Amino acid sequence: MAKLHIKKGDTVVVLSGDDKGVQGEVIATSPEEGKVLVKGANIIHKHVKARKQGENSAIVDAEGAIYASKVALYCPKCKGGVRTKVVMDGDKKVRVCAKCGYKFD
Repeated sequence: MAKLHIKKGDTVVVLSGDDKGVQGEVIATSPEEGKVLVKGANIIHKHVKARKQGENSAIVDAEGAIYASKVALYCPKCKGGVRTKVVMDGDKKVRVCAKCGYKFD
């Protein structure tokens, strides 16, 4: 199982692909696959079949998974996507911006 540098609820910036530059919140993570779901990025069209009588079928827009390596954590101090490093704060680990030292956790 791989450890991700991104957690649910983080604000990230997409680094590559069709949605390059899109900033959004992480909805869910999948450490087994190394992927994340970012709100507003990698929108896919799902064809949903009617399950009950009287219900309509539809084409629903939903977020698709992106590899975690294609997103960077957004630092409000640096105003951009940055790399992070882990620093010990007492007895617990804290993610810190590698450029300015801003604490994320």
